Amino acid sequence: MPRGIVGITGTPGTGKKSVAPLVAEGLGLPCIGLNAFAEDRRLLGRGGEVDTATLKKAIEASVDGSAVLYGHLLPYAVGRSRLSIAVVLRCEPSVLKGRLTSRRYPRAKVLENVEAELIGAVYSEAVGAFGPAKVVEVDTTETDPSEAAAAAIAAVARRRSAGATIDWLPTYGTGAKLMSLLSTG
Repeated sequence: MPRGIVGITGTPGTGKKSVAPLVAEGLGLPCIGLNAFAEDRRLLGRGGEVDTATLKKAIEASVDGSAVLYGHLLPYAVGRSRLSIAVVLRCEPSVLKGRLTSRRYPRAKVLENVEAELIGAVYSEAVGAFGPAKVVEVDTTETDPSEAAAAAIAAVARRRSAGATIDWLPTYGTGAKLMSLLSTG
């Protein structure tokens, strides 16, 4: 069992809420959603924004020992020394677009999140916060939550990704493919 915090993060729609509890169960650790944690402690400001410095202090004070923490704010909510490993869930951008559209996300939010996934923004934030040695990726494009959780648990056990860094950009090398992905109509 890992010591410290196992983090699960990713762009909205990649499977954090579905995968994290399964990872926690598989590792025998408690599971804490950062959004629910912030809401329970009334750390939400106007418009639902979270003061990440306050969230980080609350995590430090409240989370003892090992746990699975999940949410897109992970790189801002957990200190590098407390984190054992961060698993970044990734999803092919056109599949992600379909997931977010089916959830009735506003068009602007769909586009924002598809762009973020396309360029690997969450992965980049995690590497910046925790260093490359503590960050692994799991592709959730064609997996169900239990398969993605098993891949995440295996990555935690290995403490590294099974493959190379995920790069969606070459798939969208042509202008037409990129424009199709980023269209909101």
